[in-house]
Amino acid sequence: MRILLTNDDGVHAPGLMALHRAFKDRHQVTVVAPDTEQSAVGHAITLTDPIRVRRLEGEDGLDGWAVSGTPADCVKLALHELLPQPPELVLSGINLGANLGVNLLYSGTVSAASEAALQGITGLAFSLGTLHRPDFSFAARFAVHLVERLPELGLPPGTPLNVNIPALAPERIKGVRLVRQSHASLRERFIRRSDPRGHVYYWQAGETMDSEDDLSLDYPAHLAGYVTVTPLRLDLTDEELLRSPTLAALDLP
Repeated sequence: MRILLTNDDGVHAPGLMALHRAFKDRHQVTVVAPDTEQSAVGHAITLTDPIRVRRLEGEDGLDGWAVSGTPADCVKLALHELLPQPPELVLSGINLGANLGVNLLYSGTVSAASEAALQGITGLAFSLGTLHRPDFSFAARFAVHLVERLPELGLPPGTPLNVNIPALAPERIKGVRLVRQSHASLRERFIRRSDPRGHVYYWQAGETMDSEDDLSLDYPAHLAGYVTVTPLRLDLTDEELLRSPTLAALDLP
């Protein structure tokens, strides 16, 4: 199978290297990934600057390109300019840190998989639920397992999957749950500082989600020790509000 491998942590990130090692002997793998970290850029694309590409030429054993753009840029360039044939599958990750709940809107990892789906290609986003001393080995093994099971899953064209693997020893992972995206509120905080000239600046200092108990949602299921899989939709329309008689009463002034 022709596989495009990308991410948002950068072309030499350990999570991408783990995916590459897991798939390179089984499939035809090409890497097109950002040349620097692009975490939390969402589905941004580059319009006002040139996008530069650099052939990897075997760096770290990778075949492909490093791109001075976003994860969505990487997928677009790969499909329309860089690859002689379109990939049959796009894998994004393995991200350092989970992508759950409303963080899906910010995630460059998820956006690369969504961009693939916009182009009619199955996209899978993989994330490992830790920021410290990550071990990507089981997450990569699960990615191989999921890809091998894809033909029997019957995914409609253009459906991305968001996959989060707990940072636990394999024997402590309870199983796999198909879950909905959580809508838990984020609690964010910023650290206010001043530079030597007295100008104020801020560091975003992290975020936490409100607790939930419903294991049909990605965040609580992930915390409970399950690998979570969420099929995503690219249509953001609120169908219920669209049928609202109050909104239907809108007219011209």
